[in-house]
Amino acid sequence: MDKVELLAPAGDLERLKMAIIYGADAVYIGGQQFGLRASARNFSFEDMEKGIEFAHERGKKVYVTLNIIPHNEDLQELPAYLQKLSAMKIDALILSDPGTLMYVQEHAPNLEIHLSTQANNTNYMSAVFWHKQGIKRVILARELSLEEIKEIHDKIPQDLELEAFVHGAMCISYSGRCLLSNYMANRDANRGECAHPCRWKYYLVEEKRPGEYFPVVEDEKGTYFYNSKDLCMIEHIPELIQSGLSSLKIEGRMKSVYYVATIVGAYRRALDTYYQIGDAYVYKPEWLEEIKKASHRDFTTGFYFNKPDENEQVYENSSYIREYDFVGLVLDYDPETRIATIEQRNRIFQGDVIEVIGPDIDMFTQTVDKLWNNKDEEIEVAPHPQQIIKVQMAQPVGQYYILRKDRKDDSVE
Repeated sequence: MDKVELLAPAGDLERLKMAIIYGADAVYIGGQQFGLRASARNFSFEDMEKGIEFAHERGKKVYVTLNIIPHNEDLQELPAYLQKLSAMKIDALILSDPGTLMYVQEHAPNLEIHLSTQANNTNYMSAVFWHKQGIKRVILARELSLEEIKEIHDKIPQDLELEAFVHGAMCISYSGRCLLSNYMANRDANRGECAHPCRWKYYLVEEKRPGEYFPVVEDEKGTYFYNSKDLCMIEHIPELIQSGLSSLKIEGRMKSVYYVATIVGAYRRALDTYYQIGDAYVYKPEWLEEIKKASHRDFTTGFYFNKPDENEQVYENSSYIREYDFVGLVLDYDPETRIATIEQRNRIFQGDVIEVIGPDIDMFTQTVDKLWNNKDEEIEVAPHPQQIIKVQMAQPVGQYYILRKDRKDDSVE
């Protein structure tokens, strides 16, 4: 059986490594030009080379975004940029613009090309058209149902792959083609500079009553009427696979290391379970509970089953739900002393109850009985960002394991 690909976001080299370690089959990244996440840290050419090497050594793939909708001035540096990417042996480029496609085929003809969701592909004839232009994979618009995806799959060439987003933030505009940011903040969403005005609060002003602001009310709860819930399809793995998708994509190149590891790990477990037991597969609620321990909004299944209605928006506020803190990343572990060397990410106190997760273990809970600094001096709290500390572990751990704690812990001020 050909297994569906789990595709994860990576905003920098550390997140790339975490995505792959926690189970991604491939990652998509952005260089410092031509991508739709201009405010992400993104990858220098040096880090890109390191990331590609890290992935390829583990049999994983790296796709690079080239998916802005370019203006004339954006094209001037594109040929040289493409030649550098071509030399790095990336696995595919993701693009949306026909002119960019022509540039790629002229200056880097060896590169595999995937069509971005920004191209608004919503039907099988469009998919066939792009396939004839040299596209290997179409990333479908978010506005499709599973039934529509299956029909597209059944009516396209067998060697044309389909990819779709299954988790993460939803855009209020059709396939992300938004002009609201341009108008409100003079930041072009289609060139990677979205200010996310869909998450802002709005009022109504009547022409003859300047200065009088009337709340725009969807219902009694609030006025964030553009603010979508987050997509989450962890409960519907069989339906996604049976629709004919080749790749399940997680949104979030702006997200944290902890977010990437948590979300990728949950989907990896669900997919592996499906492929191990097939028709006997049963969804496990703990996968969704794990996902909820990363920052998130309330969840929706988007367009996959029905067109979203008024219940798919968040009216109260534009904030994330964040119930757990990422407090440490394991750098090393001594099995004889059972002491782990940890890079602190949020304050951790002696006496804290923490959860430990890793790519190859079930989550376990323990109390931090003792803390030491990097001079082996006992301490009561590790308050400094990325401070190197030591903690005795209740069970064996490994590099890249994560320590987290419930934010309701009374020891957190």
